[in-house]
Amino acid sequence: MRNRLRAGTALAAGLVLALTTLPAAARPQDTETLRVPGLKQPVELIVDRWGVPHIYARDTDDLFLAQGFNAARDRLFQIDLWRRRGLGELSSVLGPSYVEQDKAARMFLYRGDMDREWASYGPGAKRAATRFTEGINAYVRRLAENPEQLPPEFRQLGYAPALWRPEDVVRIRSHGISKNVYSEVLRSLVVCAGGAKASAALWRLEPERAAAVPKGLDPCAVPMDVLRTYELATRGVVFENGAIRPAPASPADAEGSNAWAISPGRTATGRPILAGDPHRSLTAPSLRYMAHLSAPGLDVIGAGEPALPGISMGHNGTVAFGLTIFGADQEDLYVYELDPADPGRYRYGGGWERFRTTAERVPVAGAAPVEVELPFTRHGPVIKIDRQRNLAYAVRTTWLEPGTSPYFGSMTYMGARDFTEFSAAMRTWGGPPENQIYADVSGNIGWVPGALTPKRDGYDGLLPVPGDGRYEWDGFLDGARLPRSYNPRQGFVASANEFNLPAGHPDEIGFEWDPPYRRQRIDEVLASSPRGTVEDSIRLQADKVSTPARRIARLLDGLTSADPDTTRALRLLRSYDGVADADSAQAALFEPWFSRHLGPAFRRAVLPPEVADSIPFFDARLLIDALENPERWFGAGGKAARDKLLDTSLAAAYREVAGRLGADPRTWRWGALQYTTFTSPVGANVGPFPRGGSAYTVDASAYSPATFQQSSGASFKMVLDVGRWDNSRAVNAPGQSGDPRSPHYRDLAERWRSGEYFPLLYSRAQVERHAASRITLTPH
Repeated sequence: MRNRLRAGTALAAGLVLALTTLPAAARPQDTETLRVPGLKQPVELIVDRWGVPHIYARDTDDLFLAQGFNAARDRLFQIDLWRRRGLGELSSVLGPSYVEQDKAARMFLYRGDMDREWASYGPGAKRAATRFTEGINAYVRRLAENPEQLPPEFRQLGYAPALWRPEDVVRIRSHGISKNVYSEVLRSLVVCAGGAKASAALWRLEPERAAAVPKGLDPCAVPMDVLRTYELATRGVVFENGAIRPAPASPADAEGSNAWAISPGRTATGRPILAGDPHRSLTAPSLRYMAHLSAPGLDVIGAGEPALPGISMGHNGTVAFGLTIFGADQEDLYVYELDPADPGRYRYGGGWERFRTTAERVPVAGAAPVEVELPFTRHGPVIKIDRQRNLAYAVRTTWLEPGTSPYFGSMTYMGARDFTEFSAAMRTWGGPPENQIYADVSGNIGWVPGALTPKRDGYDGLLPVPGDGRYEWDGFLDGARLPRSYNPRQGFVASANEFNLPAGHPDEIGFEWDPPYRRQRIDEVLASSPRGTVEDSIRLQADKVSTPARRIARLLDGLTSADPDTTRALRLLRSYDGVADADSAQAALFEPWFSRHLGPAFRRAVLPPEVADSIPFFDARLLIDALENPERWFGAGGKAARDKLLDTSLAAAYREVAGRLGADPRTWRWGALQYTTFTSPVGANVGPFPRGGSAYTVDASAYSPATFQQSSGASFKMVLDVGRWDNSRAVNAPGQSGDPRSPHYRDLAERWRSGEYFPLLYSRAQVERHAASRITLTPH
């Protein structure tokens, strides 16, 4: 181990020394041969015109090593920063100001039995991760001899890429999407101010449920800053004013997804179609990376996590698969009473139990290492200790269980040959909780969710609970009990993060799901298309019909106002068809009205006044229900109260938009307000672009109401022609490469903006026909 550390230190020193003498980026070569230590036989790496690498190896051992080598070749700074952030090693290169974030990240690492962890993903998973990291390390070592190829971000920040260990791939958990500790804290805030009934105005629970305060919990004892450590552990980093800093926390951002599959009886070709577009933060480079992995026994193409082996969305020549997030509740916040005589102990059962602490040394660039203590209870990491209240708080999460490394479980299902095998793989899926949409070359389609879901004993997970032993997990639900669908009568399956459990489902999976509007629009379009095509699904992925806008616009018929600005607003919106195009004047008024005026006014009308402005979002389902059923929400005279709400908020919105876009509404454009920028941690941004859509359109665009910058959406999209694979289409914006010097760094951004895709080529003949460069990797 000592020799290994010495070698790594020498490597880093050599690379940093080379940083000051880097020449301009070398001109890309059409053909290249590279010697790669660890390979047993040659591997062919063909990069097509759109930057997708097609990797051909003679066995999977060499295939995964080559995948790691290529991931480093294209995305080294991204995956190096991801590793440092996830392991809590930012301070080692960025200095003392990152010690607190490093400590937070270390608290959420997987610290369990590694043999159980590897076994959770099936045979071959550990070997794949080992070979993948050997490939990364081979490329990192190569840079010491070829510093001109080092990504410019390392020179900009003054440090060198690190070497990897196989366990780095699976120990980092904090990038997975999970629920619902954040809403537990907000619900506590509302219950403290207005009682348990007040929380019904926070979020619609499905299946219907009335939140109850667990015995022993004082909701007023849950401070708003209780999640500060959790947020530090789960956020990325960005470049600002010449320095890297923690990214702003955005737990309320909508990160959803769409996916659907259409059966042969509803397509023009008689072949299934599968489409998917995951919605995540829009970054440069994209959070997804596309690749084609081909070796005897495995021939899979699609998108995955850049820092992980395998593919999580795509097809293997027989089976196609696309994912969305499933609404399983995988987190709980625990509140502990501390021993007044010994604050190192917390009440559990009939006595006191001592915190378990782990001491670690955090290396710090330019300073001495910092010794930190990481406290844990039997339930999980302690994220806050409140000495004044004599309380402590810890997060219990399925992340910390074996088999929950985000997306690494795709190693199990990406080789499935039929629905039975695919469903068996999803039965043991850990995290993040997923819906998988399925199609195969035999003409079958299906839906199967997967999630490691706690069995809660005597509580529902909607509010924090005392950590004294009364509220425990009684193991986990059997994944085989989750519902699924196979070749349904309507001829299609779809998922858009909506509540999709069948009526009467016996298990409590979770109660917080996305609004159903994207799914409703997908169903509406697919049901009206008896002969669907790949092009039809591409158009549906670009669909900007907002169901909330349609329903709210209908309520404006008959509404009158004495305010001239409200009258002008009504004249513009009464005929609004709900299509949030970038060039729509009506969307330019509706969206700011909805997100900045109507929604917050509704929140202030239904939530306790002392907390209404502390809640950073509102539930569109509750808002629409209140507008359509005002007496139920506002009591006697509810219609008048509703109309006043519409009147005053419309006037304010009209004045604001006129102030931003000019007095003539005929010149207004939604894209003049909403915009997309693919943000780079070091400022190599791509954009801005005018943007249409909203959080509730199939072409999803969640945006900041303060700035109208799109915060999340689908940078990666695919539509697969199942069985005629070369006719499939995809896009991954702003480009495949993470190196700003590469022609593939931003070459897909304009395609993405205009709704164009490129061919997702699978056959060797078509890959050869559209090859842009060829790299032969040979054993060293």
